[in-house]
Order: sequence, then C-alpha cells, then structure tokens
Amino acid sequence: MADPKGFLTTGREAAKTRPVDERLKDWNEVYVPGSLLPIIGKQASRCMDCGIPFCHNGCPLGNLIPEWNDYAYREDWAAASERLHATNNFPEFTGRLCPAPCEAACVLGINQPAVTIKNVEVSIIDKAWDSGDVTPQPPERLSGKTVAVIGSGPAGLAAAQQLTRAGHTVVVYERADRIGGLLRYGIPEFKMEKVHINRRIEQMRAEGTKFRTEVEIGRDIDAAKLRRRYDAVVIAAGATVSRDLPVPGRELTGVHFAMEYLPLANKVQEGDFIAPPITAEGKHVVVIGGGDTGADCVGTAHRQGAASVTQLEIMPRPGEERAAGQPWPTFPMLYKVTSAHEEGGERVYSVSTTRFEGDEDGHVQALHLVEVEFKDGKLEQKPGTERRIPAQLVTLAMGFTGTDRANGLVEQFGLELDARGNVARDTEFATNVDGVYVAGDAGRGQSLIVWAIAEGRSAARGVDRYLTGASELPAPIRPTDRALTV
Repeated sequence: MADPKGFLTTGREAAKTRPVDERLKDWNEVYVPGSLLPIIGKQASRCMDCGIPFCHNGCPLGNLIPEWNDYAYREDWAAASERLHATNNFPEFTGRLCPAPCEAACVLGINQPAVTIKNVEVSIIDKAWDSGDVTPQPPERLSGKTVAVIGSGPAGLAAAQQLTRAGHTVVVYERADRIGGLLRYGIPEFKMEKVHINRRIEQMRAEGTKFRTEVEIGRDIDAAKLRRRYDAVVIAAGATVSRDLPVPGRELTGVHFAMEYLPLANKVQEGDFIAPPITAEGKHVVVIGGGDTGADCVGTAHRQGAASVTQLEIMPRPGEERAAGQPWPTFPMLYKVTSAHEEGGERVYSVSTTRFEGDEDGHVQALHLVEVEFKDGKLEQKPGTERRIPAQLVTLAMGFTGTDRANGLVEQFGLELDARGNVARDTEFATNVDGVYVAGDAGRGQSLIVWAIAEGRSAARGVDRYLTGASELPAPIRPTDRALTV
C-alpha cells in the first residue's frame, strides 16, 4: 500500500487543462504539458490497496491498478510501466480516451472522489516513453504460421501485437491511407496527438508486424482468397456504419455524418489539406448526438471558428449524482462537461429533430426541433414546443449500427451475424468460418476503446490456440462479458 493514510490526507487533484483562449488557437492536447508528474505521486497514494480491488472488475483489461499506483507513488517508473503493460498494450491510448470505468468502481468512490486512476496511468506511460522503457519485444522464434488482421483500430492493433510476440507472422490490412482506424481519423488531435499512434506503429514494425494501407478486404482483395492465403484471419473492422437521421431535408448540402467531418480535420493536421473540405468556419453549427463523438465535433467546430455551436440530445440531461438504478460499483450515466464543452456552445436535452430547412441552392440553413418526453416508456413529442434554430453545418453523431456490409466482406467470408447484426463468435472469438476470428466493435457492437483492446488480446489467444494447440497469451474477457461497465 502506497500510503496508509493517503486517502485521508490528500484530496483528488486531476490534470490541469490549458486556458480556453489559448488552446482554441491550436490543435495540441488540452492538458498543461508536464503538470501531472509533480502531483501524481500524491494522487497515487490515495489508492487504498483494497482487499477486493473493484477497479480490477471495472476495467475490462483487468489492469493491476493498485500495483502500479504503489510503484508510481515510490517513483519506480520502470516497474510501474511493466505492471501497466502486463495487461494493456496501449495505455497511452486508454489513459487519454477511456471514460475510466475503473474510477467508477473505485472503492474510495463510495463516499469520496475516486482515485485519479486514468491520470496515473497516462503519467506512467508518458514517463516510460521519455525514459526509453518502451522497447520492441520481438519473438524469440517464429512459428511459421501467418495471420491477417483486418482493421488497424485498437482491437486490430492489440491482436496483431499479441500474435506477433507469440511468433506468428502478422499482416495488418487497413483501408485508409494511414494506420490507426478511428484512433487516427475519428479522435481529434486535441484529445490525442497522433505521435502516440506513430511511435506504437514503429514499435510494432520493429517487432515484426507488417502493415498494408489503402487495401480494403472485400473490394481490393476477395475475403475468401485472403482466407486461403493465411493460416488464420482476425476481423477487427469496427462498427463503422453511422446511424442516419431520415427526416425531410436530410439530402441538403451541409448535413454530414460525424465520420465525414472529423477525419478531414485530422487530415489537415497530417498535412494532407491546407484547409478542410468541410469546415465550421463562420457557420452556425448543430451537432446531433450528445455522446463523445458529438463532443469531438463540438471541439473541432470551436477550433475552426464556428459562429455558434449547439449540441442536441434526444435523452434527458443526466444527473450529477448516481441514480438509484446505477449503484456503485456500476458505471453510472452522469452529466459530463468535457474539455470541448468548457470551450463554449449550448447543450440542449430532450429534443428531437423534425426536419432541415435549406436555401434555394440546396444548402442547409436551419433545423426544426421539438421537445420530447418519456410517457409510459415511450418517447413522445410535446405539443407547442416546436422551434427553429440556425444551422449552416450539421453533424450527425448518433452512434454506429454495425459492420460495413457494402464492401462484401461478410458475404465473401460467409459469416453469420448475431441478433444485433454483429459478426457472431464463440467463446474463443471464433466465427462460423474455420480459422476466422472477430474482435472489437465488429463483433461486440459500438463500445469503448478499453473493450476493443481487451477483445483484441482475447481473440489473439484464441487464434494462437487454433494455430498451435495451446497458448500462453492472456485472455482478459469472453465475448459475453459485460463486467461492471454496462
């Protein structure tokens, strides 16, 4: 235990963000560089090393949180990094992007602010990179087996790294022009600078993983032919079909899916464009969807110089305290103010869009909405609450409905789908097709980055067992696991 009295003598202190007027002028991460290390030892000391550490169960990866909290408190950064990597391939991703279900399950959180687990995690891994403690781990010998991984998001990368380290020859196929999936093009630079992806890719290359970009399985390479070429295949293509909003005016110019809008902003930061083809500059922007993707659109619009930003959510505003039906240690639905919301804009809850209004040239100019409420478990419109708000750019950030079937991947493999439209799999993450496995959102449906990494690691164990008859790779979860995060 780091400090037996730490949770009594030290209050919670989270990472500091840069002033809004400063960070809106650039695309760098919002946190003050170097602000965590001076406080992180004290924050780690708040960990009580509980007899039953519920944070383990709250985290799908089973992160050894009390152990690396203790090492961080003692400033043994190399040992902390080793414990962190024992369960998580990419803690710099989760430390920046995960909503921290571990903190929701923290025992201290029963009656005090939880330990800043996420901040400790990111401090350990950033220190490890700076100290040179993160190095390639190539296998001692090769198995002679080959594996294709379809998709280079967190699930695909985790599976690929685990299988490469197990001695298999792994090739990752990505349909975009750069590796990273939604980490690359769906997450804005101000939430995670892409240097964190780039150096992991270089580590994986040094370990032996091979990457093929701008190759879409199903279109550029027939899926059945790919299966014959490799000893095993892991499908980690994500749930990339965006949920649409079929209301009058949807066809107007200026109404876009979030995943049409956000990648272009990231491509500017990659140097592909001087200015994004879709921009919020000088426009009244409306973001439909109150989740993290919607917040990403809000922050992006602010940096592009939007005239105004309004975020709409069909559900009521969550409370700031746990609801009775979401007791500790479950993951509660709470009202969140992200860094993007700190930067301005308006958030409107319990409203539904009824139609879009355009000008004579077919460009969206306004959005019509109505207030809604739940009655007898059904969502109903409230009469007399209709109103019109200006909207010259609308982004649809309402989630995703499943794996892309337009490219033929599902049909060419002959994959079975579950009742939710995801790729069906068994307890080893194997599909109905021999030697074909699935991990991440493609099999689970839209979920969190920490679940994607956990599924990638678990699917890798299933593949390793299939190829060799046994495996020493860890399997954090099973496909049916929900732990305490849902």
